[in-house]
Amino acid sequence: MERSLTQIALFAALIAALGLIPQLTLAFGVPVTAQSLGIMLCGTVLGAKRGGLAALLFVGLVAIGLPLLAGGRGGLGLFASPTAGFLIGFPVAAFATGWVTERLSGMGVAWAAGIAALIGGVVVLYAFGVTGMSLVLGKTWLEAALLMTAFIPGDVIKAVLAALVTAALYRARPASVASRA
Repeated sequence: MERSLTQIALFAALIAALGLIPQLTLAFGVPVTAQSLGIMLCGTVLGAKRGGLAALLFVGLVAIGLPLLAGGRGGLGLFASPTAGFLIGFPVAAFATGWVTERLSGMGVAWAAGIAALIGGVVVLYAFGVTGMSLVLGKTWLEAALLMTAFIPGDVIKAVLAALVTAALYRARPASVASRA
């Protein structure tokens, strides 16, 4: 129990730390950050339950006003911004990434983590993000999805990085990769 709580808190902190990497904000208000890499790692390393809880803890801390998002943003106002869908989707994406990683236990760690990061950390997160953007910006879902196409190459690179980090961690300390336990 204590180890799980520590891991959840540590990965919530990792998501916050990845927000310190300088962001690039596109013209329509959505920043490119490394925080989605943290969401992917929550799932690939911690598994579905703990990964989802780590992301939920992070979102809760942002909601109460801590400036943990890229650019030092925090507070309830973010839930009415173009990025609201991504923020709301963080725990679901982390859970989905972990769930897929756990289901692919017969596959090599890097492949399982990479596939899971693409499904949970890109597809699921984009489903929430595009929906939120569509609602906030008053665009159709397709129009909002087309705005997001510029982010796909970077997110695929993040999924590959999540796979490589998870595989390296598994080689060094197999017991620390809870998604493989």
